[in-house]
Amino acid sequence: MKEKACKSLPNSFHVAKVLDRLELCWNMEKNPPDLRHEEPLDGLILTLLSQNTNDRNRDRAYESLRQLYPTWEEVAQADTERIKEAIRVAGLSDIKSKRIKEILVAVQDAFGSYSIKELRKRGREQARAFLFKLPGVGAKTVACVLLFDLGYPAFPVDTHIHRFSKRIGWAHDRCKPEEIEGMLEQVVPEERYLGGHINIITHGRNICLARQPRCDKCSVNDLCAFVINGEVQ
Repeated sequence: MKEKACKSLPNSFHVAKVLDRLELCWNMEKNPPDLRHEEPLDGLILTLLSQNTNDRNRDRAYESLRQLYPTWEEVAQADTERIKEAIRVAGLSDIKSKRIKEILVAVQDAFGSYSIKELRKRGREQARAFLFKLPGVGAKTVACVLLFDLGYPAFPVDTHIHRFSKRIGWAHDRCKPEEIEGMLEQVVPEERYLGGHINIITHGRNICLARQPRCDKCSVNDLCAFVINGEVQ
């Protein structure tokens, strides 16, 4: 059988049923954590630091940077090597330190200050377009800032959601994260984006593991192509 193209949408009833089951397990739609930053630029830099590392190292790098330079103006004026040392624990510090400086220059040029709060007034599409123009900022980072810091609808696809979407049967192996993001935004109601996103990530961290997934403990194993097709090791 010919593999479906990435543009093929998953069945909305199947998606809803899976999300309902995950909500019963993790309850993040009803009680989502408050991850919003008062200054959305904080969230942008934090998400940039998360690239190719885990949450623990991301947070350590961010705290190290902010302790050394409490304001973004100070970061912008700092020597790149000092920034690099501060964020080293997050990995790729040579690249990330340069991108942070470049982003701060772009923000200052656009808004006259080291703040992107103005994007909360400009609407989703203008905010999205601005973020995509920033150096080192890709689809996942844009979606995270839109959803968590600017209050716009978006469904970020991280490594857990990417893996889960393929296993559950919503996307095939060739689908890129940004393609899955687009598909989910079409079949998931906007009011479920935040909680649904966090539920899937929580499930991925605890049950649908990259190695040795705990399929016998999974609340959606009867809906999962990975299980139904006998791919469980």
